[in-house]
Amino acid sequence: METADFIHTLDREGRLLATAAAEAGTGAKVPTCPDWQVRDLLRHTGMVHRWASDFVAEARTSYRPGGELPALDGEDLLHWYEEGHRRLVDTLAAAPADVECWQVLPAPSPLACWARRQAHETTVHRVDAEAARGGTGAEIAPEFAVDGIDELLRGFHGRRRSAVRTDESRVLRVRATDSDEAVWTVRLSAEPPVTERGDAGAADCEISGPAARLYLSLWNRLPFPAVVGDSAAAELWRERSAIVWS
Repeated sequence: METADFIHTLDREGRLLATAAAEAGTGAKVPTCPDWQVRDLLRHTGMVHRWASDFVAEARTSYRPGGELPALDGEDLLHWYEEGHRRLVDTLAAAPADVECWQVLPAPSPLACWARRQAHETTVHRVDAEAARGGTGAEIAPEFAVDGIDELLRGFHGRRRSAVRTDESRVLRVRATDSDEAVWTVRLSAEPPVTERGDAGAADCEISGPAARLYLSLWNRLPFPAVVGDSAAAELWRERSAIVWS
């Protein structure tokens, strides 16, 4: 996917999130994030949008923590979220391709990193808002879901801080059944996971399913579509893979 595609997705997903949050109400519980109500979801996502846009807009070349969460609620909070989302979309769309700034994950460029990361950040939280509202949610395109799985497995969990570790080494296979060559081999050990694309040898456990369901299940928003083999590897992922804001 191209950077422009991610920015377009970020634009759409952020607006869908706002619609679902307004319909649910800020006091509604978020089933996919049991400790949150919709107000927490809006505060967190709005803060992350502002945090990300500041790196690009101000060409910040070193890490800075996110800002304080607002005490706003109700319509005021929703408007605050919408303003931050709009600013992020506009900042990314207007940024030069060679903008230099700090980036959260490896990518061909900082702009590519931020467009991709915020598109996925917003999509997952849009799903959270729709879960709070109830009813059917918007679909996730298989191509985008495959990219999100790759970002999660090889980006987030390729870092030293990944908590998905085990004293007993295991090999986990992840396979999207509706996308060609969308297969990952994840080697689990006492060190951070090592993931490569492809069907690389025998696996102790395989998690498989349509790309969109697989994407959300790996982000712990849905049960795994199908698990074959030693389920301990899948259980380890479920228990240890959460990405915690810090």
